[in-house]
Amino acid sequence: MLHRLALRVVPQLNALVTEPAVRKRKRLVMLAPGMVAFGLYHLLKSSLPLDDPFILLGFSGFLASLSAMWSYRMGRNVPVLTIIQEDGLRRIAWVVGWIGFAYGMQLSLLVLALLRIFVAYDFLLHPEGPAMMAIIIASSSVTRDAFELGYIRLKEQQGQKIVTFPDGRPFRRWIQLESATMGRWTVSASIIGMSSAFFLLSFGGIGSHDLTQSIVISLLAACLGLVAFYAGESRSGDWRKGVAQNGWLALGRFWLWPCLTFALTYYLVQAGFFIFLVQMEQLQGVAQIFTAGATAALMAGYSFYLGRCKLLEAETQQGIPENIQSCPFVMGILNKAGYFPKGNTAIPEVETSIQTEKVG
Repeated sequence: MLHRLALRVVPQLNALVTEPAVRKRKRLVMLAPGMVAFGLYHLLKSSLPLDDPFILLGFSGFLASLSAMWSYRMGRNVPVLTIIQEDGLRRIAWVVGWIGFAYGMQLSLLVLALLRIFVAYDFLLHPEGPAMMAIIIASSSVTRDAFELGYIRLKEQQGQKIVTFPDGRPFRRWIQLESATMGRWTVSASIIGMSSAFFLLSFGGIGSHDLTQSIVISLLAACLGLVAFYAGESRSGDWRKGVAQNGWLALGRFWLWPCLTFALTYYLVQAGFFIFLVQMEQLQGVAQIFTAGATAALMAGYSFYLGRCKLLEAETQQGIPENIQSCPFVMGILNKAGYFPKGNTAIPEVETSIQTEKVG
């Protein structure tokens, strides 16, 4: 779900997809897949065993992959053949396979886990309602995101420089450039999350309850995400400066959304996996500790990366001053993204600094 975070946290991406005309068209596009999913569910529920979680997730992922390709084309506003020629099969496979099928299944697990843990509406006992909601919400959400991604790609094709396209490649480049930093944040956050889950288990039934674990761990992961984001936004990695520059109201809003929202989302998706696919009666101790560690690590790593994206965008909008060349992450990303024209004498210096950092 990193693409979803990027679309709402990175200023350039958020500004593009929240333009009034884009939002109006997006709402219209989102209606069709939701209605189709509703109709297909009622048409096929008597012939498909949609009370089986594996079949439900497969069906949901299949519908979501179709929705992703259709809405991406609507966002691109060109025929499919043109998209294949301009974007390539790799980008199409990413839209259909990851944004569509995989993301659709994750969203379905999220819905099933949310209904079970927070409102005691268990898919395993009452499959029809949760199954229908899981399919419809997954298709509609995938449609929204794929449309936004298609629109961003359209603006890129029209000549607008997109500093960070949210397709995972910038994130992988960042891991290569700052692997040590990534390791520190994710490992530290994972240890904190697992320790907290283990501590809760010591309280017995209340501490081991799914609701208690999901709320406490999500609150903790949201705090880690907030700190990591401001650390990434600072060139020096000092999160205290970013926190001090923002008022409590702004910090509270950012902590609530996206930090807490996505922390709970990551936790519930994993909880759904253990409950409905592994079919544990409850999230048992080991599973809860693992889920807590993974949730904290994801929030810390992704948030730090998004802070770096915001720093990168701010620097490119201001030009490339001399002092920014001392930051291997920013210059390395700009160089690999093709920001510099050919023949720029700064590029070898950047590459040399990156290689020196890796050797050191």
